[in-house]
Formats: sequence, structure tokens, C-alpha cells
Amino acid sequence: MAVRQMIRMLLLIFCASLAAFVLLSLSPIDPLQQNVGQAAMGSMSAEQIERLQAYWGVDTPPLERFAAWVSGMLQGDFGVSLLYRQPVLTVIGAKLANSLWLLVLAWVISGLLGFGLGVLAGATQGRWPDKLIRGWSMIIASTPAFWVALLLLMIFGVWLKLLPVGLSVPIGLEATAVTLADRLRHAILPALALSITGTASVCLHTRQKTIQALESDFVLFARARGESGKGILLRHVLRHVLLPAITLQFASLGELLGSSVLVEEVFSYPGLGQATVTAGLGGDLPLLLGITVICSAMVFGANFAADCLYGLVDPRIRKGAGRT
Repeated sequence: MAVRQMIRMLLLIFCASLAAFVLLSLSPIDPLQQNVGQAAMGSMSAEQIERLQAYWGVDTPPLERFAAWVSGMLQGDFGVSLLYRQPVLTVIGAKLANSLWLLVLAWVISGLLGFGLGVLAGATQGRWPDKLIRGWSMIIASTPAFWVALLLLMIFGVWLKLLPVGLSVPIGLEATAVTLADRLRHAILPALALSITGTASVCLHTRQKTIQALESDFVLFARARGESGKGILLRHVLRHVLLPAITLQFASLGELLGSSVLVEEVFSYPGLGQATVTAGLGGDLPLLLGITVICSAMVFGANFAADCLYGLVDPRIRKGAGRT
């Protein structure tokens, strides 16, 4: 089982990296013009332009570039970022440390809020709480994450001036002077934007599962025994809907990573999402491929963790896996 999962992860990383490489290779962006400028290139000598082309890999065949990158990655060398001029893993580590504040906060809030609202909507099917929650979820599900981020920035950052409008730390402070409260304060709006957009799918799915559980035979039997509605919800329904909610919550990590790209751009938050945009627009192939590998591994790890948690939530799955 572990070997099969490892093979699947390697195939996932390879396919994702190949797709990122092909898309960047087909992109009309010229790394030299994008990062050096047409005017500056016009004043350079042919020798200087050749050195720049060698630095950005423009004069290297695409297949050779990808093969060299794969060879280095298998040896633990992800190369050097062309824009930051630092090892790729160093850049990713610094950016990921900033993004973790957002991802963890948004992941936890969206999961708990979506699950709670979904259970409430399902338990009050057809009544005003259900209609209100369902309507709100439908609107949020069709709303882009960057639009929610812009709306929150305008309301709480510009109009009310309650929270910072961007960045991950206050401007002008040294790194040693930045406190945990400062980082959390700057992460509130981006994390809230990601949480709001990530809540809808969990809420709607949990609502449907709650309705199915309330209409099932075991709930009908519990009511016949005289159990209260609250007791049925806590002892029977929650356990039944928890497993699919865990599945959806762990599967939403990939969507959360994708949304963080736009949200971090709106708030100028120096995280992994903003680094992805910078690498793509700047033609930084080693950094973009490194980010692809790390994000693919994170998504696969989240799905694998969900598989492991299934057995804890529902022992029948663990017993079934043991017999196969």
C-alpha cells in the first residue's frame, strides 16, 4: 500500500512539473525583455546578450532544460532562483513560512465554519436558517477569491482602517522587532478572504449529508425510542456526516493553494502564492518548478492524511482494508 502511494505521488509530481514546464515554455513572455527591458537590451553588446541568454536558459533546448532539472531534483538540487539569486529551496522555505499563517488559519476556519453551518442548515431544512445559509453559500461559491479579498480590503483596510491593507509585517520595522501579534494582524484579512471562499463547498456538502442522515432508518429508529432531536443530532448524525466532511476538507487544500495566489497578490502578501506569480511572469523556471513540486507534495500529503483518518473515524474502513 505504501509503495503504491509513493508511486502515485512521484507520478503526480512528474506530471504537474511537466505541465508547468510546458506552459511556461509556450508562454509568450520573454524573460530577457521582462526582467532586463527592451531599452536596456538595446544598449548591450552581443556578448552581454549571449551571457544573459545563457543565464536565463533561452539558448538551451527545452527538452534539455527539463531533463537537467529532473536530474538535479532527483539528487536534491532544485537549482537557483533566477530572480532571487538564491537556492530555490531557500526561497520556497521563506515564502512558505509566511503562507502557512494564511493556509492554516483559512483551512481551520473554513472547515469548522462550513461544517457547523452545513449541519445547522440540514437540521433546519426548509426553514429560514436553511434558506439563509444555502443562499449565502451559493453566492460565495460563485464569487472569485480575489473579489472577496478586494472587498475586505476596501471595507476593513481603507474605509474603517481597522486592519492593515497589505504585507505580512508593519512597514519600517526590523525583523527582530516584529511580534507574533503583528504577523497575526496582517494575516487576518487574507486568511478571512480564503476562509470565506472555502466555506461554501464544505457547507453545501455537509448540509446534503445531514439531510440524508436525518431521513435514514437509524434516525427513524432513534426517534421511535424517544430520543430528542438534539441527542439524535449529536450522537448519530454528526458521526455520520463527519467522514465525508473530512474528505472534502482535506481535498480542498489544492483549491486553497490556488486561491492563495490571487489573494496574496491583492494584499501584497509575500507568500508562496505571490512567489508563484513572480516566477511565472518573470520566467523563473527553477523557482516555478520547485513551487510546483512542493505544492503537489502538500496536496498529495493532505489526501493521504485523509485516508489515514478514515480508519479512526469509521473502523469499518480499517477492517475492510485489512482484509484486502
